Amino acid sequence: MQCRNCGTEIADKAIVCYRCGTATTDPVRKPAEIRYRRGGTLFPLVGLIVLIVAALYLGEAGRAATWWQGAGSEAWLGALIVLTLAVVVVLFRHFRR
Repeated sequence: MQCRNCGTEIADKAIVCYRCGTATTDPVRKPAEIRYRRGGTLFPLVGLIVLIVAALYLGEAGRAATWWQGAGSEAWLGALIVLTLAVVVVLFRHFRR
């Protein structure tokens, strides 16, 4: 038998060519296709962000009746801005695909 790649004479029972390494037969199984899931992480991530915002709000509301006049209002506002930006970035990346 001759190698179909380089033309070298090889044994009839050979699995690969000893010279170039090409297989003598076609593969029995094909590799599995890689399928990408789309949109599986958007809702859990948004839900997590909403829970974090709710926890921050309830923590501040429990500490002072008027949380916007309390001592930690700057931290609350900063956390709210960061979480809002995170939501915008996640939504932008999700819908850009």
